[in-house]
Amino acid sequence: MNSNPMYMEYVDDADPRQQSAAPRRGWRILGWVCIGLSAVMVAGSLTAYGLYRRAFGNIAHEDVNAQLGPNRPKKLNGALNILLLGSDTREGANAKYGRSMKGEPPRSDTMILLHLSPGGGQAMGISFPRDLMVRMPSCKGRKGQIIPAQARAQINSAFTNGGATCVIKTIESISNVRVDHFMQVDFNGFKAITNAVGGVPVCLPRAVNDPKSKLRLGKGQHNIKGEQALAYVRVRHGLGDGSDLDRIKRQQKFMGALANKAMSAGVLSNPKKLLDLMNAVTKSLTTDKELTPQVMMDIAKEMQGMTSGKLRFVTVPSGPDPQDPNRVALNAGAQPFFAAVRNDKTIPKEEKPGDVKIPPSQIRVRVYNGSGIDGQAGRVADDLESQGFHVTVGGNASAPTSATKVMYGSGADQQARSLAALIPSKPLPAARTSGGTPGVVDLIVGSDWTNLKSAGGGIPKQQGEIRASDNICKET
Repeated sequence: MNSNPMYMEYVDDADPRQQSAAPRRGWRILGWVCIGLSAVMVAGSLTAYGLYRRAFGNIAHEDVNAQLGPNRPKKLNGALNILLLGSDTREGANAKYGRSMKGEPPRSDTMILLHLSPGGGQAMGISFPRDLMVRMPSCKGRKGQIIPAQARAQINSAFTNGGATCVIKTIESISNVRVDHFMQVDFNGFKAITNAVGGVPVCLPRAVNDPKSKLRLGKGQHNIKGEQALAYVRVRHGLGDGSDLDRIKRQQKFMGALANKAMSAGVLSNPKKLLDLMNAVTKSLTTDKELTPQVMMDIAKEMQGMTSGKLRFVTVPSGPDPQDPNRVALNAGAQPFFAAVRNDKTIPKEEKPGDVKIPPSQIRVRVYNGSGIDGQAGRVADDLESQGFHVTVGGNASAPTSATKVMYGSGADQQARSLAALIPSKPLPAARTSGGTPGVVDLIVGSDWTNLKSAGGGIPKQQGEIRASDNICKET
C-alpha cells in the first residue's frame, strides 16, 4: 500500500470472510448505470412534475457553493455541466454487497461530467477514470479539516476525503470547465431502475456462465433486468478481455441501451412506469441545494428535443501514467478536448447578408500574451486549436494591453475579421505596418479576455465514442 493517503489502492477481496461478495470493480459499472440513468431520467421525466412531486421529496441536498468560493472558472455560454458521482457506501440496504466498509467514508469509483449543449438537444457523458492521477487543489475535508493541495493524487480520493465539493474543485482545476450542479447516487435503486424500464437489451458475442456473478446467458441478444442485470454489470470473467478499456466500453453501451429503452419504450409517457422509475432514482439521489425541482424542470424543457442519437458517452483523453503503468494520466488531447467543451457552440444566429465566414481550418493565428497572466497565450491557443484554427504561440507581447487586439499580415484581412467576430469585445482588425507575416493573423490577448465564441461544429467526435442509439450488437 502506498504511503500517500491521496494515492489510493483497492483490494478486491478485502475481507476473506466474504469471498462471495462482488469485486469492487463491478460496482464501478453499477455506478455508471445509476448516475447515467439518474441524469437522463430525472431531467426527462419532469414534464409530469405535478404528478410526481412526492418523489422529489426523496432527494437529499448538500450546500456546496458556499465551500467552493469565488475563484472558479467563468461560465462562458448557455451550456450546463452536471457532475455525476457514484457513491459505493455500504450503509443501509447496500450492506449486503459490501465487504468491510461499513462505517468508513464512502468512495466514488464513478465520476462523469454530463455536458448539456446550449439550447438543449445534445448531451455528452464524460468519464473520468477512478485511477486518473491529477494535481488536486486544497479543499475542506468531511470533518471540516483543510486537506492541503497535492501535486499528484488519484482523482477518486477527492470524494473519499472531501465529498462532492472536493471533486468539483478538482474537476474545475484540471479542466477549467465550470461545474454548475452535481448529482450523487448510491446503488440501492439499480434493480428497481432496470425493472422500471422493462429490462435492458444486451448482446453477448459468446455464451457466459460465471459462477461468481451467477450470470448464465447464451450467445446473442437478451433483455435483462433485476438480479440478472445486476449480475451482468458485476461480471469480471467470461466477457471481453478483462481490461479496463473493455469494461468501460461495455458499461457505456449498457448505459446507452438503458437510456434508449426508456426514451423509446414509452416509459416517460406511462404514468405507472414513470412513477416507479422516479421513486427508484430519487431515493438514491443527493444534489446541490441549487438543483431544485424547478431548475430540473427548466433543464427538462431544454432537453425536450433530445433523442438517443444525441446522447454520447466518451472517456476523457488519457493514457498510461508515465510514473506508474497501473494508473492513467491526461494525455495531449485532454486540454484541446476541455477547450471544446468550454466553447461548445451556442444556438446559431441567423446570418446577415454580407457576412464573411472563413472556416477556422483556413486561418493561421499567432497568439501573443499581453494580459499579464502567466500561461494565458497557451490557454487561448488551446481554445483556438479545439475549433480547428492553425495556431502558434508567439510568446509575450511587446507591452501589456488591457484590450485584446487582432492584427494581420498581407492577404489575411478576411481571416482577421472572421476571428475578431468570435471575440466578445469585437476588436477592430488592423493591418500590420511592420513585423507581420503574410497570411497570418496575430491575436494579442489583453487583460479583458474572457472567452472565444464557437465557430460552429460543437464538440468533435472522440475516439471510442458511443451513442445511446448505437446498435447494441455492433462491435466498437
